[in-house]
Amino acid sequence: MHLQHPAITDRKIRFALAGCGRIAANHMDSVARHADRAELVAVCDSDPAALAAAVARTGAKGFARYGDLLAESGAAGLGVDCLVLATPSGLHARQVTEAAAAGLHVMTEKPMATRWADGLAMVKACDAARTRLFVVKQNRRNRTLQLLRQAIHAGRFGRIYMVTVNVFWSRPQSYYDSADWRGTWEFDGGAFMNQASHYIDLLDWMVGPVESVMAYTGTLARDIEVEDTGVAALKWRNGAMGSVNVTMLAYPKNFEGSITILGEHGTVRIGGVAVNEIEHWEFATPHEMDAGLKDASYQTTSVYGFGHPLYYDNVIRTLRGECEPETDGREGLKSLELLIAMYRSARDGKRINLPLEY
Repeated sequence: MHLQHPAITDRKIRFALAGCGRIAANHMDSVARHADRAELVAVCDSDPAALAAAVARTGAKGFARYGDLLAESGAAGLGVDCLVLATPSGLHARQVTEAAAAGLHVMTEKPMATRWADGLAMVKACDAARTRLFVVKQNRRNRTLQLLRQAIHAGRFGRIYMVTVNVFWSRPQSYYDSADWRGTWEFDGGAFMNQASHYIDLLDWMVGPVESVMAYTGTLARDIEVEDTGVAALKWRNGAMGSVNVTMLAYPKNFEGSITILGEHGTVRIGGVAVNEIEHWEFATPHEMDAGLKDASYQTTSVYGFGHPLYYDNVIRTLRGECEPETDGREGLKSLELLIAMYRSARDGKRINLPLEY
């Protein structure tokens, strides 16, 4: 699609950040890491303390209201190029629509929306405004997962038979109590949609289109609207079968974030607390990529991993006209579609076939 915005090559890309909570630090650090090509010109948060901290940390102009940020974002004001949304997920649809109408490119944190119709509306709004919609999938940039995807694309597994994804993390009641929107259907979504969404993203990105899904969800221990635990069985169009097992009740802390793939000619398990360690890597035939195994695993102090700066690099290069986006709105819809299918299956007690109706 031809975009109305010309490539930005004569100055730094100007970002604005709405939402200065838990994940915002990754965005601030990422822009700072690319200071030669990018700058953060505005931050916005309705919480005065969070906003003051963000202003002090970045030196960007602070806004308490999203509407005020948009009003000043134009060429006559701050000249924002891309608005980053690190706000509650249920707000993304309205905020993306308003930003697109203001002529801004938008980068949204996961999940892009909490409802299927909202995700579709976000893509349509940016299409209509001829602006870009980026959906953050920073885990795709993890070295461990890049190597695994390379192996799949090289055909090293042969036919893939089984895929298992586990997300066994810990979110105490205090986490959900820390903000009114957490643990709600409208603004947050549950363990599948919020905490495990990057892992759900791997199912299509790694293995291909999913044919159908069956799921159970439950709220076993936390006082929240949404699920703290869930399981799903999947069948891919290529015949592979698999499961996703998610809980936020691991004792006493985050325990495992893993993906295991069993194929005709290979077995791989990438585990650790957040798919950061190659725990098993075995194929029938050696390959030069195997030399990168030792360097791929890394220690992580955060389940967010180290992918945000790499994700920003792609966004910056896209806006400079140097490449295409790795994860745009349509790519973001793939994992949202899977998530919605899981929730519909759990709610209605039946198998959900994909794709969903558009």
